[in-house]
Amino acid sequence: MLRALLERVVAVGRLTVTIGEEPAFSVGAVPIDMPRLDIAVRLTDRRTADLLALDPEYQVGECYMDGRLTIERGSLGNLMEVIGHTLARRPVMGALARVRELLARLLARSNTLRQSRRNVERHYDLSEAFYRLFLDADLQYSCAYFADPGMTLEEAQAAKKAHIAAKLDLRPGARVLDIGCGWGGMALTLAQMADVDVTGITLSAEQLRVARERAAAAGLADRVRFELIDYRQVEGRFDRIVSVGMFEHVGREHFGDYFAAIDRLLDTNGVALVHSIGRKDRGPGFDRWMREHIFPGGYIPAASEAVAALEATGLWLADMEVLRLHYAATLRHWRLRAVAQRAAIEAIYDARFYRMWEFYLASCEMGFRFNGLMVFQLLIAREVAGVPITRAYIAQAEARLFADWEPGTCGKPGMAGTEAAE
Repeated sequence: MLRALLERVVAVGRLTVTIGEEPAFSVGAVPIDMPRLDIAVRLTDRRTADLLALDPEYQVGECYMDGRLTIERGSLGNLMEVIGHTLARRPVMGALARVRELLARLLARSNTLRQSRRNVERHYDLSEAFYRLFLDADLQYSCAYFADPGMTLEEAQAAKKAHIAAKLDLRPGARVLDIGCGWGGMALTLAQMADVDVTGITLSAEQLRVARERAAAAGLADRVRFELIDYRQVEGRFDRIVSVGMFEHVGREHFGDYFAAIDRLLDTNGVALVHSIGRKDRGPGFDRWMREHIFPGGYIPAASEAVAALEATGLWLADMEVLRLHYAATLRHWRLRAVAQRAAIEAIYDARFYRMWEFYLASCEMGFRFNGLMVFQLLIAREVAGVPITRAYIAQAEARLFADWEPGTCGKPGMAGTEAAE
């Protein structure tokens, strides 16, 4: 079954498969211009092969994570590139996949206040030391902005923060809310860049601890505060709201709650920016393996779904930008850093956890390169004249902020990364 499936779907590259001690078989051909796409894998037994044939979308991740699928020639990144080329031409769904996808939809839990906190704990309360092994110095865990393709990860993350700050049209003394503040890097950077007062919120106790420690170390605790609270429970009014990498955790059934909270919290003449992973078209909005092991409760929206929920509030969509391959480049940096730090990651957790994380990073990179994923930034205004009427102000402010910014403790543009060649 597996050989028949692969012969039918492999579009680019050659895949050689060995099942247990049986003779190997190969499908496809090595492209002249892509010799890296010559992959050999070994499966532990026929049961593993049957599972892959019946439900490839889910079982590739399961089998790799469990060590039942190992790569003997090439790398996981190369294998995911072969899969990506295949999906880009003819999506594969095994006999069990549709049933499992339907069951996953039926059994998915709503992201209530309690469930949202549990979901966040599963992913973001992992060790700070672990995240520091593959993120940039500022612990930015969202899509970087490669204004120049040759940027290091550190430079691109700094450029992302300057890009967002420029769009927000910040004024000294402004009250800023950071929804989903992570380890505090964005909030601290905005306070440094523009002399604003920032409140960051998270549901991760580990992120809260780190963010508060960083604010104190930077001497910014009087202007940057962090709280453990859900966005639906925040009170007060803010001149600016920023939310980076949070909307994809809200869940489709709560899109209205999310934008209603922005509407309620945004003051007169206020401006908000929502930065989220999205899809170029409508689809299931989640990957079963990813939801089970990495992001419980996650849902990747089509941009149209987000805009429809925003429209219900009466707020203005002042600008929308789509970043297509920026997250693929970001994920590649993260993945290569993680690969270089394999021994350290396994020392913190174990080999199975490492393989799980490597597969997560590689499969997400594939999704952004081949499978319709992107990032969108929605600039939202309370009033029709809430931001200048052309984009010129963004480029002007961005250049000024990035040129004049003294990074302090929040990451240094130009810092060399630890990427290795694949």
